[in-house]
Amino acid sequence: MKIPVLTVLCLAIPQFVIAQQQTEKPSLYFPTRDEWETVSPESLNLNTAALDTALDFAMERKSSSVIILHRGRILAERHQAVVSPSPRYRGMLRGKTSASHVIEDVASCQKSVTSVLVGIAQQKGLLKLSDPVHQHLGTGWSQATPEQEAAITLHHLITMTSGLSVRLKYGAPAGTKWEYNTTAYSRSLTAVAKAAKMTANDVTREWLTGPLGMDDSKWVDRRLPADSPFVANRYGFATSARDLARFGLMMLANGNWQGEAILSDQKFLKAATSPSQKLNPSYGFLWWLNGQRFAFRGTRRATGPLVPTAPTDLFSAQGALNRRCSISPSRQLVVVRIGDSPDKNREPKFDQEFWRLLMKVRGRNSGTAHKTPSE
Repeated sequence: MKIPVLTVLCLAIPQFVIAQQQTEKPSLYFPTRDEWETVSPESLNLNTAALDTALDFAMERKSSSVIILHRGRILAERHQAVVSPSPRYRGMLRGKTSASHVIEDVASCQKSVTSVLVGIAQQKGLLKLSDPVHQHLGTGWSQATPEQEAAITLHHLITMTSGLSVRLKYGAPAGTKWEYNTTAYSRSLTAVAKAAKMTANDVTREWLTGPLGMDDSKWVDRRLPADSPFVANRYGFATSARDLARFGLMMLANGNWQGEAILSDQKFLKAATSPSQKLNPSYGFLWWLNGQRFAFRGTRRATGPLVPTAPTDLFSAQGALNRRCSISPSRQLVVVRIGDSPDKNREPKFDQEFWRLLMKVRGRNSGTAHKTPSE
């Protein structure tokens, strides 16, 4: 029996491309340090005008860089200097690349980078998610009692279920409450560095950014006041849009890069990008997940997926000022956005409107968008 051919449409969005048997898996392209191939919208039979509209919207909303990869090749890329930047954004600028693209401290996008480092450390046998945190940091790393502290594992840190406050005081038994806690989370990066007996920058360069060619990425000191409660997170991850796109492509490739395994533990990868607990199903191991029944953002519970207009299988590294590195495996897409805060009063929320516009990108000769089997 002949397998029917599917017309695939567009971006991480509709899906593009090409007639293909359901059993056939497309190969991915990986850039070198010196060359990154592009793919034209026309070659994929995409609506170029609709794609430009989506990109125009992103740049009008104070994006410094937007990159869209399709199967590893650059489908769209825009860069600009942000006009009238906010003081917070200016404080997160960290220079420029050799191509004059901005390097930014991408805030909590760093959490997803740390997630991968934790997975690699476990893969190397240096730690286990079930390890009590004090096994790597010593006792007294929190403000909880010794008994309360001993119950907190690395798994609790990377799922935001430590039960601690931002000042690391005891609030609830570990595993019983979901609370976004940057201070507690950052102890997981410290644990990785200690387990590897390297600095955070050395371990990140050796295990991740070096092999991927993320030459503009590193941990940097943050300009925080001495009395800041976030003393455990004095490091920011400074990177460029292209480096983030490399990171996203590695995740799209299931932890591989140019035929080499960066993170070969497929069980960890699946768990990291799936609901990690029932308290907030839209959160994995330091990754945000679309397509779930509800999500907590801060203390607010919102019914439905994070971005209703985006693909349901989307998972994202997300940081303040709407920094994003989003991956859609079913569409073979990576979408990166960095820059200043894009949202204003009485205007559509950026993520929802951006993805609504992206979903309009379809084959130029097609009348309606088709769905893939995964939808």
